[in-house]
Amino acid sequence: MDRKSMSRAVLAATLSVGMGATSAAATDIRFMMDWAWQGPQAFALMARNSGCFEEGGVNISMDRGFGSGRVPVELAGGNYDMGLADINPTIKFRAENPDSDLIAVAVLFAGSPLVAVVAADSDITEPADFEGTTLAAPDFDAGRQLFPIFAAATGIDDSTVEWISVSPELREPMLVRGEADGITGFITSSTISLDRLGMGTDEQRVFRYKDFDVELYSTSILTSRAFAEENPEAVSTVVACMINGVQMAMADPEAAMEALLDHEPLTDPEVELRRWRITMEEMITTPAVVESGISTIDPDYFQRSIASVEDAYGLPNVLSVDDIFSDAYLPPAEERMLP
Repeated sequence: MDRKSMSRAVLAATLSVGMGATSAAATDIRFMMDWAWQGPQAFALMARNSGCFEEGGVNISMDRGFGSGRVPVELAGGNYDMGLADINPTIKFRAENPDSDLIAVAVLFAGSPLVAVVAADSDITEPADFEGTTLAAPDFDAGRQLFPIFAAATGIDDSTVEWISVSPELREPMLVRGEADGITGFITSSTISLDRLGMGTDEQRVFRYKDFDVELYSTSILTSRAFAEENPEAVSTVVACMINGVQMAMADPEAAMEALLDHEPLTDPEVELRRWRITMEEMITTPAVVESGISTIDPDYFQRSIASVEDAYGLPNVLSVDDIFSDAYLPPAEERMLP
């Protein structure tokens, strides 16, 4: 099957999600993305454009995000019903706010994208060298919020690290201009943005958290348990449509970039295609997902990742996988396989 045929087949599967929808009024869902509309977010536009949400009885509005750490705050505050974000800031939020009922209802991207990046000619050549340095990142950047986990795994005294809070568009320029020793972010965002600013990949030294025994899942669909229990069909539709959006974007990456360009006319399709290809290679196609489908989790691994977040912030180990994740809204495994 060629890529376009595969895309059509996945689209047909997507539309079938809503075949059981009743004639009742559509459920309105306010959905917050994790970041700006870039290549790794294009799958959501594919899902929307397919008509899947409407077929499933959902009227969804999707807004750009400002970092994974902000999504749980917005959900808990009632400003959004569902969202997309790296799961780990939500684990931190849950541990710090025991009365919160936020949960992940799907893990779309299992591989962690978290990185710290410095100039290749920097004196920072190993994790221990981060001590006493200055790093720049937005407050809600997942790489920044989870730097203590990277520090704990590598023996860094992160109390010696000074942080400069910057808006997202100023993070990479700070490093390029030498105004910070390093930055944190996602492999799909910071490294390519630096390249566009003239700091090529060969001029960067990238510390992937996952390369230092940091066990973390990543981009997930989030909501509150109360909202999910009150709107199970709508939540199931959103989950199924987003999964099919990922499948369609993987089957036809160029079509995904066309959807992105339609939504954001100033998009550079070649740059965003690079971001999406990195996402597919480093975040989606893990061995477990290749074998068993999107949102396949290892409960023991997940529990260790929860404990690592709690430990890094000096929080008691109280959360279990069942507290933070529910598979009740997932479509069958055969509908979650990679194309």
